[in-house]
Amino acid sequence: MPTQTVDLPLAESVRTAGPNSSRNAPRYRAIEQLAVGDEVMRDLVERGKRLIDRGIPILILGETGTGKEYLSRALHEYSERRRAAWVAVNCASIPESLAESELFGYCKGAFSGALPGGMKGKVQQADGGTLFLDEIGDMPFALQTRLLRVLSEREVIPLGAMRPVPVDVQLICATHQDLKTLIADGRFREDLYYRIAGGVLRLPALRDRADRRRVIMDMIAAELSVDEADERMIAPAALQRMLAYPWPGNLRQMHAVIRYSCAVMDGGRIEVRDLPEELMQFQAANLGHTGHAANVRPIVPQADAAAALAHPARQSGEALRDERTRVIDALIGSRWNISAASRQLGMCRASLYRKLRQLDIPHVRDQAMPAYAVA
Repeated sequence: MPTQTVDLPLAESVRTAGPNSSRNAPRYRAIEQLAVGDEVMRDLVERGKRLIDRGIPILILGETGTGKEYLSRALHEYSERRRAAWVAVNCASIPESLAESELFGYCKGAFSGALPGGMKGKVQQADGGTLFLDEIGDMPFALQTRLLRVLSEREVIPLGAMRPVPVDVQLICATHQDLKTLIADGRFREDLYYRIAGGVLRLPALRDRADRRRVIMDMIAAELSVDEADERMIAPAALQRMLAYPWPGNLRQMHAVIRYSCAVMDGGRIEVRDLPEELMQFQAANLGHTGHAANVRPIVPQADAAAALAHPARQSGEALRDERTRVIDALIGSRWNISAASRQLGMCRASLYRKLRQLDIPHVRDQAMPAYAVA
């Protein structure tokens, strides 16, 4: 099996595409290759290719870890702007006090502590190329107003500047949130939504691509091989467990699991003993003797469940597995939203975080991110 790339999120440290990107870059081919036999992905990729050079803002929707940033990057590398910069901004990670200067930049002497020569903001850095606003749903409301003006007027006014600076960017936004719900709650501007959602691409969750999981696993395992001749395969028993797992963290979590398994395996392929404890324990509780996910799970009485949550050390091995199943089911049912899952389980957020640590269930935000070099 040749080494191939997969539509996975990029590492946070790799944020700007260089000028040497090519329409025939392996990253772009990987999306088409992965979409083979998957009608939903194939249609999504083709629609993205038609949109990217029409000056239409693109909004990528999908759960955490489905590859929204990778799709943005690949579309840029395919587009006519591929020789210019691809600049990514995580709207959820920038402190609100710094967000304006980070996005729009500032002039010399704009404020105390400013760099002597000023600084170009991310919007100006992406001029001629692509600006990727990740987690747009977390952008502060006041900043949304300024962004709307930039998109409408196609110009930016750095802090302390006397006149606007024209900019030309291809805008791609992404979020795992329901923006229409945020609009109804008064947390997202409706006019900004219609400005950024010129073309909407919705990435499917990994649990909805059960027929493609084995192909994706094999590609990730091959990609992580140190030596191209050393094709890292997955043993049948380990593959059986991995195919039955729901993968709440989607492609990011799958990559982290396979990377871990490749690191600890002793031999030429991944065995059951090489899988992370969380995956093995989940499968032990949910696989029947046929190797398929059980349709019926043990019902835990409400009183017993409450006692188990309060005194985890007193639980038997079977009770621990049942509790893990209940907690994971709540997380999956709430799309890994801690607040919603904690309400469903009848506990506060802090208690649920403690429970995740006690049961050794990693939160998807703690999953390792794959590292790539920029082509």
